[in-house]
Amino acid sequence: MTSIADLRKSYERAELDEQASHPDPLQQFDRWLQEAIQSEVPEPNAMTLATVGSDLRPSTRVVLIKGFDPRGIVWFTNYESRKGRALAGNPYAALQFHWVELERVVRIEGVVEKVSDEESDAYFHSRPLDSRIGAWASPQSEVIPGRTVLVTNAAKYAAQFLLQPPRPPHWGGYRLKPDQWEFWQGRKSRLHDRLRYSQGTDSSWLRERLAP
Repeated sequence: MTSIADLRKSYERAELDEQASHPDPLQQFDRWLQEAIQSEVPEPNAMTLATVGSDLRPSTRVVLIKGFDPRGIVWFTNYESRKGRALAGNPYAALQFHWVELERVVRIEGVVEKVSDEESDAYFHSRPLDSRIGAWASPQSEVIPGRTVLVTNAAKYAAQFLLQPPRPPHWGGYRLKPDQWEFWQGRKSRLHDRLRYSQGTDSSWLRERLAP
């Protein structure tokens, strides 16, 4: 059996330098995300969300990006989940994309706010029916005695709402407004490329290289 400590990988696919990167981190992110999608990497829209609760314990989970623009990065979830409770008490969070096949990581930090009801309604009603019913059926992050609870709830709400379930009041979107980005490109000999973008008081971006 191979020892975990002996696992090695040489990163040699690409490079990232100040001249080739975009001065706007959102544009650089868009470029890399589109390349991940076109390369057909598994779930290029998956991102790790890190929050810190009132007990000061950090927690991570994988969520899916559903949109982005100059206002920030958007995802949707249950507001009463563990991450929702954490964000209600501490709105600062971090996101991370890891596109293994491209040897790339994007890290994003900033403050989080709920999107408008109109945005949440529009996305909710674009989801498949089973997903809309699931938003009602799952008391996310609560202890349940078994899967039967979920199946029973799903059947109940499917019968109640038929083909038109409304958006649950406890479900909707969040938007992280970035104030710091980091783009990591794996390089040979562990001399990786790391570019950090930090937002100044005038909303401009300072781009700096970090040691790997």
